Amino acid sequence: VQLQASGGGSVQAGDSLRLHCAASGRTFSSYPMGWFRQAPGEEREFVATISGSGDSTYYSDSVKGRFTISRDNALNILYLQMNSLKPEDTARYYCAVTRTFPQVNMRAYVYWGQGTQVTVSS
Repeated sequence: VQLQASGGGSVQAGDSLRLHCAASGRTFSSYPMGWFRQAPGEEREFVATISGSGDSTYYSDSVKGRFTISRDNALNILYLQMNSLKPEDTARYYCAVTRTFPQVNMRAYVYWGQGTQVTVSS
């Protein structure tokens, strides 16, 4: 499985961004997927995950109500809609594939994209 994340950028607090993760390789819809983020000097942290069908989602408390994870299995694309962005959301965002849902442990994710940078200024 190859994952290509895009859509990051530099925005102001309160703005929105939509991240994309294009997947190729194995059957996309068979696997749950997730988004993680990592700020400089920090550990990579869980953001959100979605089931293979897209029917179920799970979020970290820090983004719940502001971010929405979704997927288009026909196009093999995973999304992360980020609204009401805050400076503390600044990080490199990674998409990844796992085998179980819901899964918040990064060690359970087996394929990773290269990440896309999100910078939020106040």
